[in-house]
Amino acid sequence: MKIAFYGKGGIGKSTTAANVSAAFSQKGHKVCQIGCDPKNDSTRLLLGHICKQTVLDTVRDSEDGEVTAEQIVHEGFNGIKCVEAGGPEPGVGCAGRGIIVALEKLNALNVIPEDSLVLYDVLGDVVCGGFAVPIREGYATDIYIVSSGELMSLYAANNIAKGICRFAGRGKARLGGIIGNSRNTVNEEKLLKEFAARLNTNLIAFIPRDIIVNQAENKRQTVIEFAPTSNQAEVYRRLAEDIENNQKLTVPTPMTFEELEELISKYAD
Repeated sequence: MKIAFYGKGGIGKSTTAANVSAAFSQKGHKVCQIGCDPKNDSTRLLLGHICKQTVLDTVRDSEDGEVTAEQIVHEGFNGIKCVEAGGPEPGVGCAGRGIIVALEKLNALNVIPEDSLVLYDVLGDVVCGGFAVPIREGYATDIYIVSSGELMSLYAANNIAKGICRFAGRGKARLGGIIGNSRNTVNEEKLLKEFAARLNTNLIAFIPRDIIVNQAENKRQTVIEFAPTSNQAEVYRRLAEDIENNQKLTVPTPMTFEELEELISKYAD
């Protein structure tokens, strides 16, 4: 299974991805999480620290541009393989280019076994061709969008759906659903359910806002590791189960911005 999580920056996508990876690993899967964000913090909760050896940094530091699997693949919680694409310094270069280089290197090194469950954690800026690589080049086939009920989060989710729709005709990428990451806004779950339906998909999970997530992050751990018997850990386990058994993978039907605004207004009171 090749999965990609997309979503607006700051929406909790990496936290969700890491917890789902942890849940999959406990189900017996060989898991590899690949962070496709120049902040290289996707695997922090799995490794217990920020990854200091990203693919792009390692390539730059190499005299001939060659790297080894041992340099860029790191073992995290419960044996999960962790990779960070990395990126340029802020204000310098194209962040999307880091994703292209990283995925090309991983492919050339053949470091991910065919029977692995791979989860790509991707920044939601699909305007940049680099961020669209997992969809465009077929690295990921099952796409999930993490969103809250806030306008800009839904706006980003709708744009991501446009990107999936654009590339669906030339590959196997399909939308698996919307993962609601609650911000406790008014009528949030109802809004997300209708938003998902309008995109021709489902709200596959609605993750409640819980302080235990912050407590786990402060300890540099997933909730699965920090509080394995908590209700929140069970939410992530159910999400992993639902993703594994999901049979409704669709080509999305994005909305116009006017339609999106009208939908949000409907649930504002």
